[in-house]
Amino acid sequence: MTTTSDISSQTDLNQKPLNSATIQSSSIKRVSPATIPLFPAVMGGLMGTVVMTMMMYFVAPMMLGQPMDVAGMLGSLLGGNWWAGMALHFINGAVIFPLIFAALLYRRIPGRPAIKGLAWGVALWLLAQVVVMPMMGAGLFSGSLMAAMASLLGHILYGVVLGVMSSICTSLHCPNH
Repeated sequence: MTTTSDISSQTDLNQKPLNSATIQSSSIKRVSPATIPLFPAVMGGLMGTVVMTMMMYFVAPMMLGQPMDVAGMLGSLLGGNWWAGMALHFINGAVIFPLIFAALLYRRIPGRPAIKGLAWGVALWLLAQVVVMPMMGAGLFSGSLMAAMASLLGHILYGVVLGVMSSICTSLHCPNH
């Protein structure tokens, strides 16, 4: 019968004897800071921002009687410059929010990619309605149920596009995924 001490002494020259330090170091997995490729997330964020922006300026007027001027609202924080507001809107939607989604949230949110994105879109909507809109003087939940619902629709569209686009490398078996 072979004992544990016999097994640990039977190592060839290229193999280290198994001990707790060897087992611990071999079981550590190195994980990239980004859990999904960043490029598809940024492209998804850009596409989602375009869809959301189009909805706010062209669909929202049918719901509210006026466009949801996100660039004007954000621009009011930047010296009243509409273009600076639009640039901030696109930086948030195409760079900052997709990078947070890709690096921190994609693997943690359960469900299919569209559901992951939808959840992130709803979280962003809630943050906008509870923090950003009151800061800009529009009131909690944009000051009206219809405006809040139009904003929710835009954020849902944004999130679904972001989630689906972020998953493209998953289905194509891209490296680093």
